[in-house]
Amino acid sequence: MANPLHGIDPARFEVVKNALISAAEEMKIVLAKTAYSPLLKVAGDYSCGIFSARGEMVAQGPDLPIHLGSMPDAVRTIAETFPDAAEGDVFIHNDPYRGGSHLPDVNVVMPAFHQGRLLGFGCVRAHWPDVGSATPGSYGAVTEIYGEGLRLPPVRLYRGGQPIPDVEAIILANVRTPAERLGDLRAQVAANRRAAERMAGLAAKYGAAELLRIMDAVLDYSEAMMRGALRGLPDGDAVFEDIFDGDGIIEDGDTADRTFRVRIALSKCGDTITADFAGSDPAVAGPMNAPLSVTASGVYCALKMVVDPRSHIPPNSGCWRAVRVTAPPGCVANAQEPSPVVYANHEMSHRIADMTFAAMAQLAPDRVMCGSQGTSAVTTFGGVDYRTGERFVSYESTKGGYGARPMKDGINAVSSTVSNMLNTPIEVLEMSFPLRVEEYSVVPDSGGAGTFRGGCGVRRAWRILDRDLRASTCFERTVTPPFGLAGGLPGGRARLSMTLPDGTRRAVPGKGAYTAPAGAVVTIEAPGSGGYGPPAARDPAALRADLADGYVSPEAAARDYGMTDRD
Repeated sequence: MANPLHGIDPARFEVVKNALISAAEEMKIVLAKTAYSPLLKVAGDYSCGIFSARGEMVAQGPDLPIHLGSMPDAVRTIAETFPDAAEGDVFIHNDPYRGGSHLPDVNVVMPAFHQGRLLGFGCVRAHWPDVGSATPGSYGAVTEIYGEGLRLPPVRLYRGGQPIPDVEAIILANVRTPAERLGDLRAQVAANRRAAERMAGLAAKYGAAELLRIMDAVLDYSEAMMRGALRGLPDGDAVFEDIFDGDGIIEDGDTADRTFRVRIALSKCGDTITADFAGSDPAVAGPMNAPLSVTASGVYCALKMVVDPRSHIPPNSGCWRAVRVTAPPGCVANAQEPSPVVYANHEMSHRIADMTFAAMAQLAPDRVMCGSQGTSAVTTFGGVDYRTGERFVSYESTKGGYGARPMKDGINAVSSTVSNMLNTPIEVLEMSFPLRVEEYSVVPDSGGAGTFRGGCGVRRAWRILDRDLRASTCFERTVTPPFGLAGGLPGGRARLSMTLPDGTRRAVPGKGAYTAPAGAVVTIEAPGSGGYGPPAARDPAALRADLADGYVSPEAAARDYGMTDRD
């Protein structure tokens, strides 16, 4: 393709490109310092970006890849719905069928202007711990989008720099923790203000026309780099199918959740690649139906890691011009209204990223990693805090195993693939909510055996203090384990249970809501990840270190690696 700089001075291009990326990173800092909920200010379940006037993502912070595919659609919807956007306006929406992902992910969008000319938009997508519905945390197993909580079409939230009270009142009347939601909402607006200020500053320095020209060139630059990297990979076709745990709905006559299948077919030719999900199962009853933009996010994330392992290509909408993602409308990978979607946002995109790696292993086996945890391992608790008498909602995503790679072990206890969230510290959790963490540890043997071992998952246990709470969980990989590659073994599956105050232990659903009585302990084990290569070829010194660290038990060392007492 033609020179993406279009005659722009290369030095100026680099300065402005990096200034836009820095502005997106500043947005992240502003949000973290001003948000109210631990999920945002500590765990970091949000993404920040700077977008063109057409809604294309030009720059993003070091945020969540899960949002790569759908944030541009969300901003594009705002741009098309409000062609009269004016300085001081702020817009909000979370509609999964118009560029959203699921209802808890709320998009706040602000236009940026210079001397009356629209430069583009800032957007912050933040996960709100509660948006209503029958279940605290908004994670119930329902059968229609209408049961998942407050659904906001694109609406104007601020006019002339001031909030519109009626819109805020509607939002706050539909959530369990309105003060916390208002704090998070205002933090999203503040982060967007930083984006608008930085864009206006660049326009004042270089001129609005030059800034817009460079923003377009940034997209073309990433496209050119992505196409060049794709040309370096072998052409070919690959297919991979996987089984998903289910949708959380137990049908009449069934004793367990029904599994379903997703199929991906990749076709790589020259500087383009297509991912087609034809042959995947039809939409399911429960909220495991992914909007197509969510499906695309999983594909984009994995392909970016395979094609650009050293992260030289700026991640923006230009990258994805070379990638086409298709799925039949109404299948589980292309949700149509009113299918419920709340679980699918992260569970489907996690699993689809892993499936993309497995398919790419047939084309570029030296560039892929094994199956990772494949779930966000979400656990929510809600009720009344006995210490304050106020309602609360706690939302946590527990970390698991990061898959082994052709030349390196996987990683223990981290977010993987589409996720990039931090741990919620025990101290913050216990100060904020009426819960006590009884255990937080690495699960031995959850990393699949291999020449390079899979990363291990995490065990976390919460004791319910003083009052009964309503809880919910959303886990994949309770049925099928994360896959290994090239002779490596699968990783450990997720396990969930609750020990009642009388010592009775009972299972907790992988997806769905339940009551957690006072004094009970809810324990979850997030999945590990797959191993790469034959276990017998593992370096004995590395295996001895695994034993010493407790990541591999003596029994597994003997069973999976053939280690003897003499070793």
